Amino acid sequence: MADTHPPVAVPFATGDYTARMRRVVDSATAAGLDGVLVTPGPDLVWLTGYQPTAITERLTMLFLTREHEPTLLVPTLERPDAAAAPGTADLALTDWRDGADPYAAASTLLRPAARYGVSDSAWALHLLALQHLMPSARFASLTQALAMMRAVKDENELARLAAAGAAADATYLEILKVRFAGRKERDVAGDLADLLLGFGHEQVDFTVVGSGPNGANPHHEAGDRTIEEGDAIVLDFGGLMSGYGSDTSRTVSVGEPSARVREVHEIVRLAQQAGVDAVRPGGACQEIDRAARRVITEAGYGEQFIHRTGHGIGVTTHEPPYMVEGEEQELVPGMCFSVEPGIYLAGEFGVRIEDIVAVTDDGGRRLNSTSRSLQIVE
Repeated sequence: MADTHPPVAVPFATGDYTARMRRVVDSATAAGLDGVLVTPGPDLVWLTGYQPTAITERLTMLFLTREHEPTLLVPTLERPDAAAAPGTADLALTDWRDGADPYAAASTLLRPAARYGVSDSAWALHLLALQHLMPSARFASLTQALAMMRAVKDENELARLAAAGAAADATYLEILKVRFAGRKERDVAGDLADLLLGFGHEQVDFTVVGSGPNGANPHHEAGDRTIEEGDAIVLDFGGLMSGYGSDTSRTVSVGEPSARVREVHEIVRLAQQAGVDAVRPGGACQEIDRAARRVITEAGYGEQFIHRTGHGIGVTTHEPPYMVEGEEQELVPGMCFSVEPGIYLAGEFGVRIEDIVAVTDDGGRRLNSTSRSLQIVE
């Protein structure tokens, strides 16, 4: 049941970022890591609120270890911007000048023969330099070594995700009012982008408009195909609002749908409902995939469901955990992810329905509330 009084998003305080850094150090220790090295990208934004205006070859790295206080190493020319970020007040800030060796400065914060988790966004240039300087140290991808680092959201994060979901819902309700027939896919995609921005998104990440046979490509990029009467259209769109993601999919029909489109759409709707119903604390991520996939397989379309059932969402629109067979990660309250089964019939059409779902104490709560029934557009 939808929460009629969702939490209100407020600015993150310095203490919020400090608590995240402490939690990451504790989690890293439990995972057998001696520390975490964070480079520009979503991990650094989540931990410090700092996002360099331009990500260059100059080394920027946050060091989180038990031996040292949290330390952010930045190029000298970027130090003023780093110092102004909301989450850097409680950490040590050090800089290096052009012409100096940033890796020598970095090595003073590391231990030989230790094991560190490294942001997936780290440049090979930087990681290889550290490996050369410290050949006995070991490095591991954070997605593998500390996959759940950002997965469990606090109330403020949940409020931001809920607001982003509501804005995506408002976008969908408005796009239903525009004319589709006779227009190009890219024109409708432009409408979606404008609506997302109009409803408060600061960034649009994708606007999939897959009409007719193009809908059978899950990640179809809207192009010059002219939308025709009778087309089924997969709409999948989202981006960032107040730093947190939206991602929703609905399938519409231009004019009266065929019996086959209605049949496939109903199967996907039931599969999506089964996936949402499977969300419960203590369950495994793969159970959501199994529940949705079972419905589609039993209906005879198992081979046409060609992707995982869902992905996590937060400061990026795709992040761990993933709802896929083999993912045994336990669901805990505060996790947020998509539930988006689909059926894709090559040369004909596709159908996908997607909501963002947050794990609660007793189940799951959808962060999207628009109708999942097949809508008819002009």
